[in-house]
This record gives sequence, structure tokens and C-alpha cells, in this order.
Amino acid sequence: MDTTQQTGSEQSALWRGPSGRAWVEAQVPLDQMFKPFEDLLVEAVCVGAARHVLDVGCGTGSTTLAVARRLGAKGHCVGADISDPMIAAARARAGREAIKASFIRTDVQNHAFEPASFDMIISRFGVMFFDNPVLAFSNLRRAAKDGAEFRCIAWRSPAENPFMTTAERAAAALLPNMPTRRPDAPGQFSFADRQRVSSLLEESGWAAIEIRPIEVDCLLPEKDLTGYLSRLGPVGLILQEADERTRTQVIDTVRAAFDPYVRGAEVHFTAACWMVSARAPSASGGLKGAPNA
Repeated sequence: MDTTQQTGSEQSALWRGPSGRAWVEAQVPLDQMFKPFEDLLVEAVCVGAARHVLDVGCGTGSTTLAVARRLGAKGHCVGADISDPMIAAARARAGREAIKASFIRTDVQNHAFEPASFDMIISRFGVMFFDNPVLAFSNLRRAAKDGAEFRCIAWRSPAENPFMTTAERAAAALLPNMPTRRPDAPGQFSFADRQRVSSLLEESGWAAIEIRPIEVDCLLPEKDLTGYLSRLGPVGLILQEADERTRTQVIDTVRAAFDPYVRGAEVHFTAACWMVSARAPSASGGLKGAPNA
């Protein structure tokens, strides 16, 4: 879930604070829920000849580590994220699993990456929170070698993802001060408009842009559902500061709203997303843009 309509500095504070800590606490069920997306990105890396991969918005490192496992001694994967607690968790995981991946805590919008150092850049839900997407994608273009592929997954619209807005819809009457989502602000659904995403990438120097819709079946253990809805997203953020009576009332109400998704011991939903791909054009300008799918 997301931190919705925050400015860049507020985004940074949230991911380095309560949102980052919440994702670390929910790392195991979140990794399971988003495993299908991780698999898509790992497959994309393996299909190509990438050896030096950057994972943008790597969070607690699941995708970075999965790519590093597949690359083995033939390559290296670097995970970048703005969140201190999430990067700390990612580094600890790499150490426990003895996987040779690197993690940097940074804002990729202005990080001084070595120019032309990556032959593939990937992201699993990590690019929707930029305060200045053109600045970020331009910086990533400079970090990419000529011909390098960019591949990311981002959410489509809230209307196409009712599971992701169930908590706030159910809690709206109980939490009247909950902020309203703004489609033009950094947040989970800021890339819902395919044409906007294409324009941002084109303006940032990327070519061969292709954006196609995907629907992915996801599941979450039912035993983890209450923790998920009470920690993450706009409702979870408010509940971190709520009194016990409000917290109990909201959790009971919201949990009941998720009943349509519960099948025995599992929670099932379909995620409507974009699979975004682009390439860094060569210095000769020979790589032409491709029409959106």
C-alpha cells in the first residue's frame, strides 16, 4: 500500500519513519503477496544479457536478492531505496542468506550513480513516489548504458484495484480526517495514467517505450490480514497514532470489509498493473520509440 498524497520531503520522512518500519514488520507476508511481480522481473533479467542490475525502490530487498541469486557470479545487483529501516533489513537479509548483493540508502532522483554503469534497471512498485519523476528517470538514464533496458511494474487506477482501497473506503466514516487521494501526487496510483507515464519517460530520455496492462493473481495468508490492514496504507498510518477504542473499532470494521476476498486460510485478489519497459537510446540515436501496447 502507499503513503498517498505527500510532498517529496514528507515522502522521505514517512519511508524513513513509520511507513518504512511498517513494511519491515510486514516483510514476510508482503514478500509472499508480491512474489508474482518479483518473478516477472527476475524472468525479464534472465531473458536478456544483463550483468549489472539496479533495483529502484528495493524496499527490504526481496527482488534484489532474487535477481542476485539468478545472476550468481556472472553479475551483480544493487538495490536502492530512500528508507533507512528497509535498507537495514535488506542488508541483514543478504548477510543471513550469504548473497552478494549491494544496497544503498539514497534518493535516486539525485544520487550520483556512476554514468553508464547498469545494463538493466528494474523496479517493483518503487517508482510511483518520486517528487520529480522526470528528474528521477533522467538520472536513471544517465546511470544506464546505451541500450540498457528499463523494466518496472506500477499500479493502474484505484477503480481497477478495489482490494487496495477497501480499508480506506470501509474506515471513511470512522476516520473523517483521512486524506483524499490525489492522482497528481506521489503515491501508489500516481502512474495510473499510461499516457502520463509514457510522456515522463520520453521527456527523461528513454526510448522504445512500451506500457501494457497486466492482471496478476495475488494471495495473502488470512492470519496476516489484520496486521496488513492495520499497519499499511493511509488507514494503517492513522491507526499508528489512534487511541485504543478508535483502533479497535476501525480494525473490526475494516476486517469485515475484506470478507469477500477471504477463501479459507487465504486472501485472494487480482492486482491490475502496468508492465512498463523502455530502453536507453544509443549515442547515435538509432533506437526509436515503440508505440504503447
